[in-house]
Amino acid sequence: LVMVRTGWRRFVATCGLYFGVCMLLWIPFVWSAFVADAGKVYRAGDLVPVYVNNIGPYANPSETYSYYTMPFCAPPRDQQDLPVTEYDFGKQLKGDVFKASLYELPFRENTDKKLCTKVMNKKDIKAIKHAIKEYYYYSMLVDDLPVHGFIGHSDFDHYFLFNHVQFNMQYNGNQVISAKISSSLLNKAKLPESNQANMTVEFTYSTRWSPTDMPYEQRNYLPVQFFNSEMEIHWISVCNTFVILLVLAGFLVLIYIRVLRSMRKPSANNGDGTFEEEHGWKLLHGDVFRWPPHANLFCACVGVGAQCLCIALGFLLMALAGVFYPGSHGNMHTSSIVLYILTSAIGAGVSGHLYCKMGGHKWASNTLLVAGLYGVPFLVVFSFTNTVATAWGTSVVPFPAVMAVLVSWLFVGMPLTVFGSITGRRMGDSSLEVRYQTNDVVREVSHISWWHSVLVQMIMAGFLPFGALYIQMYYIYASVWGHNYFSLFGILSLVFLMAIASTACVTITLIYLQLSREDHRWWWRSFVLGGSTGLYIWIYSLFFAIYRSRMHGFLQLAFYYGYMGVVGWFFFLMFGTVGFYSSLVFVRLIYCNIHSN
Repeated sequence: LVMVRTGWRRFVATCGLYFGVCMLLWIPFVWSAFVADAGKVYRAGDLVPVYVNNIGPYANPSETYSYYTMPFCAPPRDQQDLPVTEYDFGKQLKGDVFKASLYELPFRENTDKKLCTKVMNKKDIKAIKHAIKEYYYYSMLVDDLPVHGFIGHSDFDHYFLFNHVQFNMQYNGNQVISAKISSSLLNKAKLPESNQANMTVEFTYSTRWSPTDMPYEQRNYLPVQFFNSEMEIHWISVCNTFVILLVLAGFLVLIYIRVLRSMRKPSANNGDGTFEEEHGWKLLHGDVFRWPPHANLFCACVGVGAQCLCIALGFLLMALAGVFYPGSHGNMHTSSIVLYILTSAIGAGVSGHLYCKMGGHKWASNTLLVAGLYGVPFLVVFSFTNTVATAWGTSVVPFPAVMAVLVSWLFVGMPLTVFGSITGRRMGDSSLEVRYQTNDVVREVSHISWWHSVLVQMIMAGFLPFGALYIQMYYIYASVWGHNYFSLFGILSLVFLMAIASTACVTITLIYLQLSREDHRWWWRSFVLGGSTGLYIWIYSLFFAIYRSRMHGFLQLAFYYGYMGVVGWFFFLMFGTVGFYSSLVFVRLIYCNIHSN
């Protein structure tokens, strides 16, 4: 199949088949995560494992420190590290640092125990006061269930440390179903108002067990009493977007009907052997298929955009399959990296296929552009944020995990990129299957009014697709950069498809209006018009950081603005590819059977 030159239809089918194979590779992973994991079985009195994770400011989710950086009860250093588990890679990518703890929770036995007695010096008291002032919260893992709690509270100039925690556990038969932590205001230690004195604090904990009828398969992986988990389904907004999409589709149908009438109607004979002069888009048949400037970069952008679209679709499919849940320990991070590596062949194949049609010969540079157009910006942002986190002393992605990702990309992603480029080139041809030859002389374009400029049209083009995503964007941001959990992946998939459809409709409409003004420079214009939605997403990131969150500090803002810039670039490339290919189909359609004299 690779050695045979063929049309774009077979190439699209090949890309779809490859994408399907990539998704099938995840079946063993899903099976092991959900079917094979039947849960741990306990007998009465068996100890339920309790691991401590990170601690950090509630307003800054990226600013996390190891739990034992605070003066809390800790086992000896040689007993803190955990054995290697199947979740290690995902945990490291997420930034989790699980350590052993001194908590002992006998299964189905209510207990009240002393954890330890801690003597705190001036430095410890100052650190705890700062942590309470910044609303530090900690996270633990109880039988693979995440639990969270605050370390204390303040009352004006008085600071109180919670020195007692209660584990509220639920069980069904011989399995743990739910785990929650509560701290009582009656059990707290008042910190000295001056940092000049030492103090001794006794830490205690208790365990309370209660039965429940909830089966293990439905056990609560979300600490709903600690984080706000309310996720409203905005059906009214979805319906409004759907109505707008129908209006756009109807408008496109009217345009196409008008184009069909124009194509089937030959130029009128004036009676003296001359024909009525044509005008509008029909005059551009000799220039509309002229290759765009910087064709190498253009094809690379389209190819990487197609790869981003496959990543988004694969991510949504896995989310609908239930791969991502609050206790999944970095499944999102691992899945994103694996999807990016596996879909490298699709991005390079689309770019090489289109570049071959444009008669390109710089295959090495085209392949390198595809490999680095998104990977290099992401690597720069990751290196910068990881360096800042290291300087701040917070949790970072460890070096072995970074090397594992780089080795996977170099020895799997790059060969797939080269393979995809060769496949796209050999399956392509040097034509777009159109009737007209390109004129030797480039047609001049008349003066364009300011309201027809690229910037104004980008503002118009990105507004409606972003309007379809706007309602869900807040919940996604509150989940990624906050403490909510986004679970409406079905609604998100519907909204995502509507955003793609509205991007195609708006881009086609604006390209038709441009061609009607006798402007044949539609290649790059269609891409940037479609990609303008990514700019709206980046602008909304600024709005969210300023008006919808309490993030502060150089560390947190470096993480936020750096990665949101990469996310905006991701959506710019993805929606740009959607805008270009929808415009390409439309342009080929209206020029395929035109009657021109």
